[in-house]
Amino acid sequence: MDPAAKPGPDEVVTLVVKHLIRQGQEANYEAWLRRIVRIAGGRPGHLGVDVVRSKQGKLALFTCVLRYRSTTDLETWLDSPDRKTLIAEAAPMLADGDNTEIGAVNEFWFSPLADSAAKPPRWKQAVVSLFVILPQTLLLPFIWGPILRLHPFLSNYVVSTFLVTLTIVLLVVYLLMPAATRLFAPWLEASVKETL
Repeated sequence: MDPAAKPGPDEVVTLVVKHLIRQGQEANYEAWLRRIVRIAGGRPGHLGVDVVRSKQGKLALFTCVLRYRSTTDLETWLDSPDRKTLIAEAAPMLADGDNTEIGAVNEFWFSPLADSAAKPPRWKQAVVSLFVILPQTLLLPFIWGPILRLHPFLSNYVVSTFLVTLTIVLLVVYLLMPAATRLFAPWLEASVKETL
């Protein structure tokens, strides 16, 4: 990643880690992965992790997406002695080393799992985004409704729209879009393979 494009210190960031596993080392790697996820989860600023299991050729490919509250928190984890020790332990299990990439929180939603793959077509990205956002735009105004009617300030058009929109954005970024891209991954990846 270009250092000039690096997210600011207060922007939520992701660490995408890709590990290609040597044949016969999958069980050992799974045990190691559970350990490092637990340790990373206890670090300041850690907001969660998603693990996607796939194949690259005949080898297992693990893509881990870790979210952090700030670039500083992420860099503290990357430079920590704990992580360096754990990566050294994993090195004999890895076929292609420890591959990491830092990005803004939304950059991984439609990122391909394999380095050689292209992103899914924009129309499929739009369909998944619509599937995630539309139900919220229909339901959240009704859910917020009783609260917004409690006070004239809250029922102001700008204030009520802001609160509903903020709720949608937070749900999309932190919960629903990561889950939806995992759910629809086979469909999204199928179109990528067709274009190769």
